[in-house]
Amino acid sequence: MKLEVLQKEMIAAMKARDKERKETISSLVAAVKKLAIDEGKRDDVPEELVDRAVLKELKTVKEQLDTCPDDREDLKAEYQNRYNVISEFAPKMMSEEEIREVLTTKFADVVATKNKGQIMKAVMAELKGKADGKAINQVVADLCK
Repeated sequence: MKLEVLQKEMIAAMKARDKERKETISSLVAAVKKLAIDEGKRDDVPEELVDRAVLKELKTVKEQLDTCPDDREDLKAEYQNRYNVISEFAPKMMSEEEIREVLTTKFADVVATKNKGQIMKAVMAELKGKADGKAINQVVADLCK
């Protein structure tokens, strides 16, 4: 996803007077810009960096949603709304079947060692941002049995 797409969505939310959506997208844009500045890519922000920032924000909101007390319905609704908006912009994650296919084709030699640490080290560099770490860990554990 490009930063420009996020900015256009934010402008559309402003025009529609959708305050919650605008604030959520605005926080996403700010997170992307902060990450770009931290990595010295302020002028030309790569799509990979935008995806990474969006995934980080999604994870943060998911944690807020999970740790929110049950009696705070107002907070839960706000966090759920933020989660829904951010998930629209999050990159699609690979399924367990797709992860298994990548592991058995590209990393067959490493998988043959049955060393979970080596497999995870090799695979995470390739699949970071494309698949959930927990799902990768689950597939690697199954393959090492």
